Amino acid sequence: MLVLVAPGQGAQTPGFLTDWLALPGAADRVAAWSDALGLDLAHFGTKADADEIRDTSVAQPLLVAAGILSAAALGDISGFTPGAVAGHSVGEITAAVFAGVLDDTAALSLVRRRGLAMAEAAAVTETGMSALLGGDPEVSVAHLERLGLTPANVNGAGQIVAAGTMEQLAALNEDKPEGVRKVVPLKVAGAFHTRHMAPAVDKLAEAAKALTPADPKVTYVSNKDGRAVASGTEVLDRLVGQVANPVRWDLCMETFKELGVTAIIEVCPGGTLTGLAKRALPGVKTLALKTPDNLDAARELVAEHTQA
Repeated sequence: MLVLVAPGQGAQTPGFLTDWLALPGAADRVAAWSDALGLDLAHFGTKADADEIRDTSVAQPLLVAAGILSAAALGDISGFTPGAVAGHSVGEITAAVFAGVLDDTAALSLVRRRGLAMAEAAAVTETGMSALLGGDPEVSVAHLERLGLTPANVNGAGQIVAAGTMEQLAALNEDKPEGVRKVVPLKVAGAFHTRHMAPAVDKLAEAAKALTPADPKVTYVSNKDGRAVASGTEVLDRLVGQVANPVRWDLCMETFKELGVTAIIEVCPGGTLTGLAKRALPGVKTLALKTPDNLDAARELVAEHTQA
């Protein structure tokens, strides 16, 4: 069984959309999305620097657009339906498109509101996130809580992401949990999936009222608790609530294992989630869609692990 996954904020890099826009019809599609959102996605995906695309209100719609675009290219050449879909943080909105819960217009409208609301919440207090590499999860979580930090992403494969104020993160850098090899600051502009994002939840809930979600057409694995969700309404509710709640990607990977996953493809800008899967799911084949050059290899993986 093949699982299609979408990365979250921090996966973006300058120019990562350039090669994808050269595909037939891609530039026109992105231009239409840009007009609808009032945001020049092509500019930010090709010419903007790292600081510009670090902006939450830019990064989130850019990531969802890239995920939809790359998955469409994969579908065009392969004509396949994945066995399951999932996304990390904002990638859950991308996954909702893959599952047929939201169409691309609704998803991009929602993520635009999400990015703006989270940017507003992040502006109240200077906050951020840092990844802890290595160590025992229980020891690390207890240590973070003593420092006033939140384990905002429990990613599995020996990785936890801490979130909080910049002062708290500075203290973490000086006082790492036992066994942690390294603390790495992430390219995000706030303490996402923590109480600092609570003001964004109400605004996102209001935006969600205008949407009519469909039930998932394939297994949709939620990063709230790793559970497969069969109701479109529940998927949308979870998309709203997850803004201020931790991401449990470790539990998603446990569910993949239970479902019998044999391969994982991560849409553009891929690499983060396949890296975690390589460590947590040995024996499962992985492929990251970094550029269109990866599409041929993806087609081969699809042929091996799904039925057209």
